[in-house]
Amino acid sequence: MMTARNGSVRASAQERILATAASLFAQFGYEGASTREIAAEAGVNEVTIYRHYARKRDLYLAVVGAELSRIQLRGELLSKLAEAPTGRDALICTFDLLVSTLQQSPHLLRLLHFSTLELNQDLDPLFKKHLVELVEVVARYLNPWIEKGELQSPDARSLILTLVAIVLSCDPLKRIFGVDIVQSTGLLALFSDLNAVRQVALS
Repeated sequence: MMTARNGSVRASAQERILATAASLFAQFGYEGASTREIAAEAGVNEVTIYRHYARKRDLYLAVVGAELSRIQLRGELLSKLAEAPTGRDALICTFDLLVSTLQQSPHLLRLLHFSTLELNQDLDPLFKKHLVELVEVVARYLNPWIEKGELQSPDARSLILTLVAIVLSCDPLKRIFGVDIVQSTGLLALFSDLNAVRQVALS
């Protein structure tokens, strides 16, 4: 009984550490948030953090892994993508799907921003594990439109990664210019129209 209770306390402490670290890392980045600050906010001793994670870097990787593991493609948006009547509609549905997916965690986008600046290759295995499957699933819906010539792209994966890059840029652009381009399909409509113009020009 005592063992179960102690295990529950340890799990609770670890959950608080991860939740607090996710919030602080998302606000201040890897370098900007110290384990001392994380421990204080989580209500634990700093030593407790190092019992679970040998290094601060291990804690950061655990946080990013936990946030990425929450990513799930919404079934209704996949159905909408599958039923898109045109390549242009499929592109807009794909953007909506990616926005919804990457915004499931309130901290994920900011963690991804900081990760690319501060840790680089350390996170590549995590990104491959969680994001490659997402890209491959969505690619299966876009490939037919590329094969028909309604979408101009070397391959579906390149197109999806371009859209992911747009989603990742939305938060910084909103902070700088005060424009929330994620909430409007106008951007993707324009992107799709430019794609159509390019197709005509090349034909």
